[in-house]
Amino acid sequence: MWKDYDEWTRSCGAPGLADLHFIHASKHLNLYLYPEAVDYTDVRTLDSTWRRLDSSVRTTDEPFEVPEHLQGRDGRSGDGALIYLSLGSLGSADVDLMRRLVDVLSRTRHRFIVSKGPQAALYELADNMWGAHSVPQTNVIPLVDLVITHGGNNTTTESFHFGKPMIALPLFWDQYDNAQRIDETGFGARLDTYRFTDEEMHGAIERLLGDTALRQRSAELGATIRARSGTRQAADLLERLVS
Repeated sequence: MWKDYDEWTRSCGAPGLADLHFIHASKHLNLYLYPEAVDYTDVRTLDSTWRRLDSSVRTTDEPFEVPEHLQGRDGRSGDGALIYLSLGSLGSADVDLMRRLVDVLSRTRHRFIVSKGPQAALYELADNMWGAHSVPQTNVIPLVDLVITHGGNNTTTESFHFGKPMIALPLFWDQYDNAQRIDETGFGARLDTYRFTDEEMHGAIERLLGDTALRQRSAELGATIRARSGTRQAADLLERLVS
């Protein structure tokens, strides 16, 4: 993979990549995306060209309202919590895994919004669920109480941005790092994606939803991240560089 990508960058006129690196580091400015609260600043240092953005959340998603059959008397809350399930495009393409999750989660008292992914037509959701091939994620996450995710960088940073605890089911690459970091910093739980038991999933959901201190800490962190406005920081840094 790296060899093919290195050859492609060279064909575009760029210099060769460092061994097994997929980006060139600029001598002027490098931006990376990760919330400070879970960053790896304790185990690695970066030079002054590197600047962290706590989040960079798009505002272009379509509006979203909780479907009627998942709403309660107040138009939003019903019995149990509202939970978002997304394993990303690749994870949700594993139909057997999605069917397993639907079965396990159907036997809870909670309600679920599901990003069904590219194989949406190949499996059905339970009565306590609603889903679609894709959903406007940045307008769904603010409405829920908990996120079940593959631990991809977008969903992870967006969940932090909106102050939501997570259950991480990693599949590959950065997802393992994100899932472990979520677990070890106490902002959620990591489960074995293909070997978790029903009891482990049900227990993690109830533990995280019942942890009022965690939910408060997550909400406060989300407010801090949103106030820092990563998109504005990035624009300011780029304008400063070109001027």
